[in-house]
Amino acid sequence: MVRRGRWAVLCAAAVLMVAGCGQRPADARPRYASAEKLPETLGSDGTTITVGDPDAETRVQLYEDPRCPVCEEFETTGGGPRLQEAMLDHRVRTEYTLASFLDDRLGGSGSKKAVNALRAALEEGKFVEYHEVLYANQPEESFDGFTDAHLLELAAKVEGLRGRAFDAAVRSMKYRAFVTASEKAYERAGGTGTPTVVINDKRIPDKYNGLLFYSDAFAELLRKIHDEPGEWEDTTL
Repeated sequence: MVRRGRWAVLCAAAVLMVAGCGQRPADARPRYASAEKLPETLGSDGTTITVGDPDAETRVQLYEDPRCPVCEEFETTGGGPRLQEAMLDHRVRTEYTLASFLDDRLGGSGSKKAVNALRAALEEGKFVEYHEVLYANQPEESFDGFTDAHLLELAAKVEGLRGRAFDAAVRSMKYRAFVTASEKAYERAGGTGTPTVVINDKRIPDKYNGLLFYSDAFAELLRKIHDEPGEWEDTTL
């Protein structure tokens, strides 16, 4: 988990906010009507969950642990809602890698159980909605609150998610191998904390991580990268 203050946002604005003279033409494709309409797929690597238009030219890789309170801050009051807006507008696709290292650090199994449940939700085409519900109802980090019972209770908030297959997958940890592989993918990526964001293969450095928690600044960064991708690619972080 990494959290930085306002000074980091100011530094990031100077270093990361790209500036160019040309802008990409406006996208004529109709906006996705709601988050529930966003495409969601499991990548060929077996761990990456991609949400949004697969042809969107801005690719955001997002590493999260469901128990992480800083991820909850990002998803509820930080850049997360603005990231979803960009996905709805076809400007961004997001690739999620779900870590579970906090179980080993704090004890318990809540992260692993939540990642398993999210994978089960993907199987039902409900990853986006369930992901949002889990972060909106995240237990205290030190309390291992993502139990089977609680995960099923929260799943009832997502229309059409509960059913025999989903419930059985949650209770049996059906996607245990996915959970393990996803954590290893996070570690291979050099995971030093969550959330970690990589945009078009450029990782936002930890010292600028505060940018993720100021929604307007994060939205402006995504807009600039979409409009002026060449400038972003040439930016030295």
